[in-house]
Amino acid sequence: MREADVDRALERLAAADTLVRVGQYTLIEPDQDPACRLTQTQNVVSRRRWEASITTWDSTGMTDPALRPQLARLFTALCHGEIHGIVAASRTDISTFDEVYESTLAAIRARGGFLTLARTETRI
Repeated sequence: MREADVDRALERLAAADTLVRVGQYTLIEPDQDPACRLTQTQNVVSRRRWEASITTWDSTGMTDPALRPQLARLFTALCHGEIHGIVAASRTDISTFDEVYESTLAAIRARGGFLTLARTETRI
């Protein structure tokens, strides 16, 4: 489902000859350094030749994605057309719970965006 969202968005943007702008995001524990995880997202951005318009993280630990201020910032940027998608290091940056992950994907899709991961969904 997530990969199909990415494919559809990229096809739409390519047809409009639009540079893909993304937000880089990771979720960390309160005293953790985000640099390593953000480097993984930057590798995806560089490899795909996208533009990283926003680079941010939440240090809330595994909380409900709807309550994370920086993820909300990226959702707002999607709504305003500032970015087209979000690049996260892994699925765990969104949620380890299937239902929460799927509802977050649906919320991103509803805003016309996509989620790309640096790691496969089955790899934490």
